Amino acid sequence: MAVRTKNMSKTAVWILMAMLILGLGGFGATNLSGTLRTLGTVGDKHIDIDQYANQLNQTIRAYEAQTGQQLSFAQAQAMGLDQSVLQRLVSQRALDNETDKLGLSIGDASLRDEIVQIREFRGVDGQFNREGYRMALESSGLSESEFETQLREEAARTLLQGAIASGVVMPETYAKTLVDYVGEARNFTWSRLQAEDLETPVAEPTEDEMRAYLAEHQADYQRPETKTITYALLTPDMLVDTVEVDAADLQKAYEARADEYQQPERRLVERLPFLDQEAADRAAAALEMQGTTFEQLVQDRGLALADVDMGDMSLADLGGAGEAIFAAEVGDVVGPLPSDLGPALFRVNGVLPAHNTTFEQAEPELRATLAADRARRQVDAQSRTYDDMLAGGATLEDLAKESDMTLGTVDWFDGSDDEMAGYTEFREAAAAVTQDDYPEIETLSDGGIFALRLDKVTPARDATFDEAREDIAADMIAQRTEAALSAKAEELLPQLKEGAGFADLGLDSIEEADQTRDAFIQNTPRSFVTQVFEMEPGDVNLVTGQGMVVIVRLDDVLPAADNAEANALQAQLVEQMNQSLSQDILDIYTADTTVRARPQIDQRAVQAVHVNFP
Repeated sequence: MAVRTKNMSKTAVWILMAMLILGLGGFGATNLSGTLRTLGTVGDKHIDIDQYANQLNQTIRAYEAQTGQQLSFAQAQAMGLDQSVLQRLVSQRALDNETDKLGLSIGDASLRDEIVQIREFRGVDGQFNREGYRMALESSGLSESEFETQLREEAARTLLQGAIASGVVMPETYAKTLVDYVGEARNFTWSRLQAEDLETPVAEPTEDEMRAYLAEHQADYQRPETKTITYALLTPDMLVDTVEVDAADLQKAYEARADEYQQPERRLVERLPFLDQEAADRAAAALEMQGTTFEQLVQDRGLALADVDMGDMSLADLGGAGEAIFAAEVGDVVGPLPSDLGPALFRVNGVLPAHNTTFEQAEPELRATLAADRARRQVDAQSRTYDDMLAGGATLEDLAKESDMTLGTVDWFDGSDDEMAGYTEFREAAAAVTQDDYPEIETLSDGGIFALRLDKVTPARDATFDEAREDIAADMIAQRTEAALSAKAEELLPQLKEGAGFADLGLDSIEEADQTRDAFIQNTPRSFVTQVFEMEPGDVNLVTGQGMVVIVRLDDVLPAADNAEANALQAQLVEQMNQSLSQDILDIYTADTTVRARPQIDQRAVQAVHVNFP
């Protein structure tokens, strides 16, 4: 049975053409030499060895274009790209085998219509060129019959895939259930019990109790792997006091920042311009005679106040309107006055007095800025010399003796709060350094430089009692406090369940309204909101965790809102689930056809392709 169709996937045709005309050329227009012509069989269909070679080449080139990195064939194999390409071809040929069994195809007329529409086969007159068609296929290593067979197979495969995947619809109740679940809200009242609520504070643990606790919980008290690192450091701050700045440079810097130090009196101004003087006069009259507000005039023009805000303006900035505006009081509307946008009304919102900073007042700031800049340049200039010294065999100790760099040591570990660990660059270098590395100069974000050396690595180990004493005491007190508060809360729960209010029991409480499942409530255990949504109205529960004890009462369950936002979310979910279900069904069908087609792959042919890749 032949099925004639005008609806063959245009995308599929163009992808096929790109592969044939461009892809084959990318791997080499000539076919692989030798007697092997096929990679294997899938049912009654064979897998062309050249097609596998070129699709594999295209996949590798596409990955390189996406990442900007060259990919060796060994790396491509490690990533499974070769297997992915082979599996894709096997799946396609399994579907082609299935279409043959079903008798699906396109007629000669439909095939002709598709071929003559392909731009690469047209002559200079824009019409289909028979000779150009033959030559294009010949350069790609294909005969006309081979190409037309592939087009027929692509069309039939697309038709089969469309028939399998189309019309698949997930029940709307599924999406609605999800939306309702996400959109539901709760009203509840809660109170967190504090250590101060206990009538008697918990007892401090004794040393024997702490030692026993450590023995039972040693895994919780560890010391991480530590690197003992020696470093040499030089920062601009270490040189800034030695830098001299002359008066001439200070004066130049002051003049360069004149706009900052010499600021004239300014006004905070809003401007509402009009097309002509008549319109501006009518607006001014409405303000004066009819009680219209400036805000109403702005709104009548379809504008917001942000659209007419000019910010702070000096007398010179305002041009011909400046004198009148500067004479107005805060809140006054003046005009119409001239502006570069035509006659306008101006409202004064504030007065900023003149701000004049003398050279003497600015000198300390200028001196500090110039000195810091010069210190950074000095550090940068010296870094080359220090790097050369290290390359020549100097040690960090030598640098400290012969330069401005200072020597230091640190026991560094991931999470260390040492001052040097505050530098991102130092942390990264410390994490990467090994005992085989030689020190070299590296830069810091503040313009400083450093070099480091790994002296020793101390493996991760159990913390000693003395090292963990403070943490153990804090943990034991927290656990005892939580246990005591939980016991107190358990005593209060029956009264709350019988209808007593939180205030009746001397508890400070917080009422929450319209809280959804993704709500974050501060000062509550991590599972708090989850447990609230498992409660029924009127339930009173105890929630504990992370050292916190919370009593919560569920007051009301609010269904998801039925509004435009919820409807849009439901429609989006329906579309996504329909697409996902269609793809799942197509994948299952393809897998089934592949199994039934019993693929046979010739590994010799596969290796023959692979040896052509660098």
